[in-house]
Amino acid sequence: MRIAIDGMGGDHSPNSVVQGCIMALKEFKDIEIIITGKEDTILKELSKCDYDKTKISVENAEEVISPNEHPVMAVRRKKNSTITTAVRLVKEGKADAVISAGSTGAFLTASLLILGRMKGIDRPALAPLMPGVNGNFIVVDSGANAECKPKNLLQFAVMGKNYFENVLEIENPRVGLINIGAEEEKGNELTKASYKLLSDSNVNFIGNVEPRDITSGDVQILVCDGFVGNTVLKMYEGVASNIFSIIKKEIMSNTISKLGGILLKPVFKNIKKKFDYKEHGGAPFLGVDGICIKAHGSSDALAIKNAIRQAKKFYDNDLINKMKHEVEYLDSDN
Repeated sequence: MRIAIDGMGGDHSPNSVVQGCIMALKEFKDIEIIITGKEDTILKELSKCDYDKTKISVENAEEVISPNEHPVMAVRRKKNSTITTAVRLVKEGKADAVISAGSTGAFLTASLLILGRMKGIDRPALAPLMPGVNGNFIVVDSGANAECKPKNLLQFAVMGKNYFENVLEIENPRVGLINIGAEEEKGNELTKASYKLLSDSNVNFIGNVEPRDITSGDVQILVCDGFVGNTVLKMYEGVASNIFSIIKKEIMSNTISKLGGILLKPVFKNIKKKFDYKEHGGAPFLGVDGICIKAHGSSDALAIKNAIRQAKKFYDNDLINKMKHEVEYLDSDN
């Protein structure tokens, strides 16, 4: 398997990207990596490492798209950017997957313009894996589409189902619709219409899920429009971060609590690990006609390595072709 990686995407590139690639090569023996970026810069980082020179190559790309640039304009103007070059390698058949920790908007735009959408999918969706009390779950969409139609949410559910069954190896995952109430008649026009579509589909739809129940992890796939999904995602990240800060502050407040904190250190470490985005690697763009993994902007080497692991799982399970077969039946007029 060959993987193209944006060498200049993210807050800690290119060092984190290069180090993550080296870590991945040690763990996965059947991969090759192409890093896109300024050749002299990437080669300088690689020169500090001990690795199999036949496993990593560099594709020169002089331009970098920053998160502050307008995605569509930047992709069209900077045709030789690290992101567009990496995506183009997949289009040309020189790579089987692409990973970037750079601008989410630019990465999605480049993926759509260069690779296109799957047949049967109107809009791709961002689907990050999140930790729940009773297991992991995904929120589809988490920010790619601020406005959606009911048929889009049905497509999100079908793609999420395939992702869970083939990559996360969970049979017949439960699908829920994020809403303000559990009753069928609750919500706006989008959720009411989506409820009916999901109920009539072949996914394991269990009904509406209120925001307070999302984090239980009892429902593996939560569907919603990107505005709601991105709000849920950022709220969840913020609450988790603040809770850890409060706990740390309380532990350090007196001698007795400090002693208790020492005893509970392994417990806190395990909990923190569950909430660490680095353990999951990245979020896939479901619905794009190719394996596209969006790594967190602040990814370190471990996060990059795990993003590579996730891309490899997609490839090994032939998820793109399986998903194409599943979504072909969807009626685009729903």
